[in-house]
Amino acid sequence: MSRIGKKPIVIPDGTTVKIDGRAVAVTGPKGELAFSYPAGIKVAQDDGVLIVTRTTDEKQNRAFHGMARALVANMVEGVTNGFSKQLDLVGVGYTVEQKDSDILLHLGYSHPTYFQAPAGVEFEVINRNTSVIVKGIDKQLVGQVAAKIRSLRKPEPYKGKGVRYSDEYVQRKAGKTVGGVA
Repeated sequence: MSRIGKKPIVIPDGTTVKIDGRAVAVTGPKGELAFSYPAGIKVAQDDGVLIVTRTTDEKQNRAFHGMARALVANMVEGVTNGFSKQLDLVGVGYTVEQKDSDILLHLGYSHPTYFQAPAGVEFEVINRNTSVIVKGIDKQLVGQVAAKIRSLRKPEPYKGKGVRYSDEYVQRKAGKTVGGVA
């Protein structure tokens, strides 16, 4: 049995869960999210707790059990507290500017890069325009947007310049040495 799938999901105060057929809708102080779970999975609400079970022990249902539970738990967490990822810009002249709800990135190219915020995501520029926080209620969307920003200029291993996550470690390489061994 799935260890993650067996864990009950506690519904915090101020958050409501509505189960309709194979769809789960979670509403909280930060917004609303919906999810349609696979056919072999069942979600039940009991005294402020959500329990995710599977109908049969087929391989497909076992595979979806933990995933469905994790997605529903992330929805509850997202509408209650939200998710965020911090990105740091490392390099001379690497900066970020807030333009309304979007950001303008200067990443060492001959032109600045304009990045539009998709619906459900907002940006916050901090730390002297060298860090940006990506915030939202959908964990997958926040991670995807942060990964797209990082892909604009990935950290390189020689000088460490680029866009990186705040908790990311970039292992540095030694450069080439001058002169050969005789």
